[in-house]
Formats: sequence, C-alpha cells, structure tokens
Amino acid sequence: MASLQFDQVSKHFPGVKALDGVSFEVHAGSVHGLLGENGAGKSTLLKILGGQYRPDGGRLLVEGRECHFHSAADSIAAGIAVIHQELQYVPELTVVENVLLGRLPRRFGLVDRSRARRLVADKLAAIGVELDLDARLAELSIAQRQMVEICKAVLQDARIIAFDEPTSSLSHRESEVLFRLVGDLRARGHTLIYISHRLEELYRLCDACTIFRDGRKVATHPAMAEVPRDTLIHDMVGREIRDIYPYRVRELTTPRLVVEGLAGPALAGPASFGVRGGEVLGFFGLVGAGRSELMRLLYGADRRSGGSVRLDGEPLPNRGPAGAIRAGMVLCPEDRKEQGILAEASVAENINVSCRRHELLAGLFLRHRVEARRADDFIERLRIKTPDRHQEIRLLSGGNQQKVILARWLAEPRLRVLILDEPTRGIDIGAKQEIYRIVQDVAARGVCVIVVSSELPEVLGIADRIVVMRDGRISGELDRADASEAAVLRLALPDAAGADLNPCPRMSS
Repeated sequence: MASLQFDQVSKHFPGVKALDGVSFEVHAGSVHGLLGENGAGKSTLLKILGGQYRPDGGRLLVEGRECHFHSAADSIAAGIAVIHQELQYVPELTVVENVLLGRLPRRFGLVDRSRARRLVADKLAAIGVELDLDARLAELSIAQRQMVEICKAVLQDARIIAFDEPTSSLSHRESEVLFRLVGDLRARGHTLIYISHRLEELYRLCDACTIFRDGRKVATHPAMAEVPRDTLIHDMVGREIRDIYPYRVRELTTPRLVVEGLAGPALAGPASFGVRGGEVLGFFGLVGAGRSELMRLLYGADRRSGGSVRLDGEPLPNRGPAGAIRAGMVLCPEDRKEQGILAEASVAENINVSCRRHELLAGLFLRHRVEARRADDFIERLRIKTPDRHQEIRLLSGGNQQKVILARWLAEPRLRVLILDEPTRGIDIGAKQEIYRIVQDVAARGVCVIVVSSELPEVLGIADRIVVMRDGRISGELDRADASEAAVLRLALPDAAGADLNPCPRMSS
C-alpha cells in the first residue's frame, strides 16, 4: 500500500486550472521527484498536501486513509511537513522560536527557554548546521532561513516530508548537508517528495518521478535513473531543448561601466572591475561570497564607504537606487518576494511601475492604454503564465513573478546597465532558456549586463567574462575561452584543488 496517494486531485483559481485530475502515489522509504515548468501545478499540489489549499475535486490518501485538511495544523497533525519555496517564518522571532513555533516547551505554565535551546541545538548539530540560536530570522541570509525551515520539519518527526526547491538558495556545503539529510530520512522509511529544476539533483536523490505540464500529470516514471534526460525535458516543456544556453558572439564596445575600489561594510576588500557595452559579465561565488552585497553597493541600495562608479564616463553619485535608476542602472534582486514585487498589485502595475515617471500625461494622468499594451506585449514575449494582466502578482508562481520583474526593467527606456541577481532561481528549464535569450538580446543592444549566479553552468553558458568572488572580495577573473568548471572553482574555493568537481553522484540506497 502506498504511503501517500493523490487520486484525481483538481484545483481551480479564477481563470486558471491549476490542477486537473492528478493521480499518482508515493511509497515509504523513497524519494519521489516532481518536475515541470513554473505554473505547472507542483507547488499547488504541495499546498494541498500542507493544508493551505483545499482541492476542488479528488482525494488525498495518507496510508490508505482519506484525509480532509482544513488548515496547516491538520496536515502537521497527520504527520506531514511541507517546506515551501517561499519560506514560512516570522522575521522578528529568533531561530529557536521559529523552529519551535507553536510547540515551545513549557514548565510550570511558562516557556522553558533552556529546554527549547537544547532541543534546537541538538537537532541542528545532528543535521550538521551551525546557526546563532538567538539571531532573528530577519538578520539571517536566505540560505540560513532555508536551513531553519528544514530543521523545523525534522523536529516535527513528520512521516511525510515535501521539499519545494530546497537548494535554490543554499551553498554547495549546505546543499551537501541537505542531500545527506534526505538520504538519512529515506533510509529511516520516511516518505519524501522533492521538487527541483536542477536535474542533476533529481537524478542523484530520486527513486521515481512524476512530470506535470499545465496542471496535468504527463507521466510517472517508477525508475528515475533509467529515464534519459532529454525525455524528462521533452515531457516537461512539450518540445525539444537541445541547447539551453543560446550564447552568441556580439560586438563589444569600450568599457561603459567602470568600478574602482568600491568598498562597504559587507565586503572584505575593495572591488574593481569594468563592463563593456554589449557584454554579459558573470559574477560567480558560493552563497556568502559577497556577490549580492557588492551589487547592492553598486546599485546604491547599501551606502558605499569608498570607491567610485563611472557610467559612460560620468560619475554615478551615491544617491541610492533612485539615482541609479535615473542614470539607467537597474537591479533584479535575488529575493523577489521581499524586494522585487508589489505583492498586492496586478501584473500590469508591476510591469509599468518604473516607466510611469516618463509617461505621465500632462504630468498628472496615467496613460492606461499604453500601459495595457506594454503589459500584454511582455506577457506574450516572456511567456508569463497569467490569466490576464489584471491578475495579482502574488497569485503567480515564483518563476512567473521573476519574469514580471524582468519585464519591468526591460521596459525602462533609458536602460544602460542591467544587473540580474540569481535571475533563474527556482525557474524551470524552459523559462531559463527564454531568460537567457532575453539576456543575449539586451546585450546585443549595447547594454552592460551583469549576471550574478551560484549556478556554475549558468555563468559558463551565458557570460563573456566571469568574475569570481570568495570571502567578501574578488578572487579572480576569467575570459570565456579560459573558463572551465575546474578553473572557476579553484578561484571560488580555497580547497577546490582537492575537491570532487562532480558534486552530484547518484546517492546509494
């Protein structure tokens, strides 16, 4: 008997059929992968499993018993833990308080803080994670917050655990901790669901997989290791994708953006680099290397303590993001939920919000027809999955939210520098190819493009030149012709010379 079974499960939203009669089962002691493009229905299914959504049709069976969850508490009580891509935490509470949220131990009617600290410290030590137990979640990196969520699920002693893009913000070391944890849980008989767009992870971890497309189950493969990669990709996107990185040679001008001695409290040393017009400059480094911090200094989101930035020969004043945008420099941030989207606004409003300062009619009125045409154009060009431009962006999948943010800045008429921080985090392989194509098109217009990524194949595939960071400073630079996985990792990791450069071997049973 299957430990977990979905039987003809359906879910509808206004104008969208998110799930359409999905059926498959997962067995105890196995890892079952869920694959599909953004908006295919994977995360919706996990929200039904986690009690956040109620299905419109079909049945959910846990160990043969039909379950009806009215809340997340019902799901947790049934022995289920779901770690969502958009993390669920209270930013102002500490690590201990978040891990034990709603389950803090008590003594004589009061919270037993000593016991709470011991519980969390022991569990973090057991899974190989080091965190400041008294730190507020708001003070931690996205990767650290992810590990807190994982620890919370393990502490619940859940029999069924679902992971939605768990490594999207983790460093190589942290990912290895997660992989080991998944293997341990599997060996102890837990039932595991694993969503990822990184095929190497799925091949390493998963015993079986189910593929979604447009809310429907396309196929279930009981032996993941036996399925060719091209078959999985074709099932996911409905077409062949032979070359995901559509790199093309472009004519590069002289340096348009020149950064000299840029310094700030988050960096260990001053940073200097330049970007030529028409160039795609990749920034690679592991989580915590200082890439995002450097981009925030460049963009003016954090105040720099030294150095200079010149754009087309003119100094870029240190006046915050508004000054950078006026000068033609824009940033798509890593944390789209907190820093990128206007959650309660529509797709059209999110696309048009930056352009409005150029297009106010008589200085007072919005040009609604112009905005509607622009929104519809970008929805079509970027293949944003939404019922229409009026849909609230918070109702879109994470990958489609990312496309909307990208559309906002591509609509900027004075664009001279485009900074993309982890632009494809949590995005499916088909959407990745589309974003890479757009990056090449933007660069071909003479724009300086900076792509920050912790995915090494990504920067190797799309960049003309790669700057590598380690421990808060630039550790080296490589031209495309000289860049290889080994060469980049030698600059990113002090001990990379002795490291296994094939980090995802198949996990043994």
